[in-house]
Amino acid sequence: MFERLKTDTYNWILIIGLILFIVEIVFFHGGMIISSLFSGLFTYIGWKNFSRLWGKILFWISVISLVFSILNMLAVRFLVIVAIVLFIMNYLKKTQDAEIVKPNILTHQEVIVDPLIKREPLFDHKLFNDQETENTSYQWRDINIHGGFGDRIIDLSNTVLPNDTAVISIRHFIGNIEVFVPYEVEVSIHHSAVFGRAHIFGEGQTKLMNESLLYQTEKYDTTKLSRVKIVTSIFSGDIEVKRI
Repeated sequence: MFERLKTDTYNWILIIGLILFIVEIVFFHGGMIISSLFSGLFTYIGWKNFSRLWGKILFWISVISLVFSILNMLAVRFLVIVAIVLFIMNYLKKTQDAEIVKPNILTHQEVIVDPLIKREPLFDHKLFNDQETENTSYQWRDINIHGGFGDRIIDLSNTVLPNDTAVISIRHFIGNIEVFVPYEVEVSIHHSAVFGRAHIFGEGQTKLMNESLLYQTEKYDTTKLSRVKIVTSIFSGDIEVKRI
């Protein structure tokens, strides 16, 4: 359904949704947005204390409140209506257009492309949950994820890094990020946060308030061995990078 849309159509849908989002903030004093933020915060607190009875109660009440708050936003209502209209249009088009299947016959003039190998990523995109690398040896694959709530722990001592640049890219909403790096590996860290603290290689805690920081080890630019590039952004949470 959505793959038929042009990029310009996507852009207009997003622009209109953003305008409605701003209208709700300016003319309705935040509307359901503030309620959604508080519900999200209480959901995270309930999830972190889910083993307790009050944590379970707080989590499920907050989830229900969060869902209703999101669905009551002007921008979300607009996107739901757009999705319904696109579904109906796509259904009508499929009923009118008969699908024609043609055999795919290769000719000598066609170029045979290299085969692709699909590999499973180390982490998936998860809204609620903590994630960490395996405690046993695992094969390294670059990390590029975004998440909602929970902690992300990456231990590089249980893998063999390539003789090149290994990339860790994490975009997160609320939670902490921990990265454990072997001593012989050079590192570059580029981190941004709205609220939180940074603890990089024992340099002490740096309080961040809508700031970015950039660190790298002395031989990062000149090494010909393994090195790690860490790029993280978070709304609220701490980051810790330390040797192991």
